Amino acid sequence: MSDGLQAIFLSNRATLLRFVAARGAGDDAEDVLQELWIKVAAAPAGPIASPLSYLFRAAENLMRDRHRASRQAILRDRAWDDTHSPASPGISDAPSGERLLIAREELARIEAALAAIGERARDIFRLHRIEGMAQRDIATRMGVSLSTVESDMRKAYRAVTEAREGAE
Repeated sequence: MSDGLQAIFLSNRATLLRFVAARGAGDDAEDVLQELWIKVAAAPAGPIASPLSYLFRAAENLMRDRHRASRQAILRDRAWDDTHSPASPGISDAPSGERLLIAREELARIEAALAAIGERARDIFRLHRIEGMAQRDIATRMGVSLSTVESDMRKAYRAVTEAREGAE
């Protein structure tokens, strides 16, 4: 770096620091200035028409390069996470035997609770929750009123909730 450019850098250091901080450097502003000093020092010496503008442009380019590198690092980390997720080869995303046993026991309790509320309420619950049928369509299909369907759904929900709470 020429003595003239070095002197301009040093005399405008505070301004350059505010400039890079305002461009998003935050706590890394000092590091960015140090990197700017090194980059400018390595540049070939020669006459520069507007040395302060040159320093601001170099700082701007450095901030742009840092932003691109940061974005690439995030994308690279995300890609690595995607390839090393539980669905990756060699890693099973199947539940453990213990979790399977617990789920089967809970299912058995819920099925018993639904069987205890009556066939119509159980069928209405299954048509709505498992088949995804609208309550109005269930009422038409089963030949009952909409309020009967709603009442049976409340009864089924209560039975399921009690079965799940009974396990805790």
